[in-house]
Amino acid sequence: MIKILIVEDERPISDLIKLNLSDAGYDCTCAYNGMDAIDIVSEQTFDLMLLDIMLPGADGYEIMDYVRDIGIPVIFLTAKNTTPDKVKGLNMGAEDFIVKPFEIVELLARINVVLRRYHKTATTLIFKDLSIDLDRNTVMRGNEKVTLTPKEFDLLVLFVRNLNITLFRERIYESVWEAEYMGDTRTLDLHIQRLRKKAGIEEELKTIYRIGYRLEE
Repeated sequence: MIKILIVEDERPISDLIKLNLSDAGYDCTCAYNGMDAIDIVSEQTFDLMLLDIMLPGADGYEIMDYVRDIGIPVIFLTAKNTTPDKVKGLNMGAEDFIVKPFEIVELLARINVVLRRYHKTATTLIFKDLSIDLDRNTVMRGNEKVTLTPKEFDLLVLFVRNLNITLFRERIYESVWEAEYMGDTRTLDLHIQRLRKKAGIEEELKTIYRIGYRLEE
């Protein structure tokens, strides 16, 4: 699932955006000030950030400067409707600039454009000799089908989309099982063990001691 971080200090606006994006199938996280946003992107990975400019703690430009090297595409959401502001944001690497108030349908369209630009909406993922068809929920190794359970398939997609990134057990469990992680590692570890063997990624899917797992090229 595509993960979007919404950084907006006005909670009614943030809640409205989250509600509509969640209905559209996106996994949304909200931050209400700049420092919280920086902490969140330091610990989690996202496919896109919606970023207000006027924020407490650290403004949008400061956050943009921080995340530039992480590779998260950014769409600025702001009440500032001046050319210098737009030019500054775009020159810093923002993908788009939407002035508030805006229609949700416009926001969704612009999000889709940026995600396509970054191939986040691709229907096929490739990792080494594995081809993962997201539409059909199938995995092929060359001409041979790899039979995975739904949870094993979701785990593989999560790892491939976060290649070379260490994922905490908590995040893996909550993303795939969509339930709060209660500290029981047996279910997750068993699925990881089976996925490694079925997909032939015993060497690539690393265990990070006391933290989680990382899929490496």
